[in-house]
Amino acid sequence: MRGRLGRECVYVPSCRFGLFVALRHWCPPGGRVLMSPVNDDVIFFVVLAAGLRPVQAPLNPLDASIDVDAVPDELWGSLSAVLTTNLYGNPDDAPRLRAKCDALRIPLLEDGAHAIGSEVGGRPVGSWGDASVFSLSKHVGAKAGGFLSCADPGLREALEKTCEDLLLPGRLTAELTYTVRPYAEAAVRGLRLRRAAWATMRMLGLMEREEIRMPLRAEDLGRAVGAAPDLTASDSWVRVDLHDYRLRSGGLRLGRIGRKLDHLDEVLAACRAGTEQLLSTRWARPGPGRAGEVSGAGVGGAGGSGARPVAQPLFRVPLFVADRDASIAALARRGIVVGYLYDPPLDDYAGAGFTDLSPDPDGARWFARHALPVDPLRARQVIDVLEESGARPAEAPGGLEPTRG
Repeated sequence: MRGRLGRECVYVPSCRFGLFVALRHWCPPGGRVLMSPVNDDVIFFVVLAAGLRPVQAPLNPLDASIDVDAVPDELWGSLSAVLTTNLYGNPDDAPRLRAKCDALRIPLLEDGAHAIGSEVGGRPVGSWGDASVFSLSKHVGAKAGGFLSCADPGLREALEKTCEDLLLPGRLTAELTYTVRPYAEAAVRGLRLRRAAWATMRMLGLMEREEIRMPLRAEDLGRAVGAAPDLTASDSWVRVDLHDYRLRSGGLRLGRIGRKLDHLDEVLAACRAGTEQLLSTRWARPGPGRAGEVSGAGVGGAGGSGARPVAQPLFRVPLFVADRDASIAALARRGIVVGYLYDPPLDDYAGAGFTDLSPDPDGARWFARHALPVDPLRARQVIDVLEESGARPAEAPGGLEPTRG
């Protein structure tokens, strides 16, 4: 990963753990962090656990990237850091955010969990920030691990020391559970025991949500925020769906991660091909270069003038349908599970008691309500199901024309 990004990288047991380390290192206590309201609630709780105040940004409704021009000047001046999301692999406008942060002398932190193969401005996502964090559970498919990268190679030793201080001892039971999990999942899939799979995952602490968002538990959360910065005080929120997020990794886990990483380029090529296929459908939406594509001019910076946009190797491709629940049900009947939904936006979910509300929430609400994130590795199957079910494209938000596909 050092070779891919051109910067130092530190292995961490999870992306969320790496983000906590980055926030504690680069942000002052009580600082304000601009972030996307269309994001996993775990990331929101990590920001709170680090003793920081989340500030929800206005978003581009087509790809949920931070709308740089819609952030008021007075809000820029109040920030201690900016945290990108690069949702589903669609890059935030890192070049402009980098320029803004440089002018304000605040750090830019990149969450590249979904974007390990995406580019922006002719550079990999994760190479623009003072620090960036990545997950090895997404494209890599290792179901464990992540890494923290930093622009200043002289900080590597300090970051490793912080990680060491925060890690918990590994457990043999956790390693064994991790080792047998893929075989158990494969057996359940082969036997078509989906209900048994969900029950087993809940029992193992691998899937704890009954709804898209976990219960906020405002009174308990208030006490945890009062104890911040403290990862342990916020553990019951930060650990959801990944109880091993701060355990030291053993040899079994590291071995599988290494083997999975060996095939990353093959996975990225397949994701890019599936993304192109999905973006050609009528459920894709237009945008600057269209969401999910690296444009020849502007943000993407790939190719020359007039070059055909190149698809990013998205982790999930956000399609936009009029009745998302019906589409999710139609896909489920064919064994295709839709995950990575982030509805409602974080400010609507958490309220003003725990975050500063977005100055313009409409873009985030439209995206959160209409996006249907589908796996590009199953592009052909998804397209067939949506065609057969008669799924209608969502009506474009104001000022945008629907895509013809």
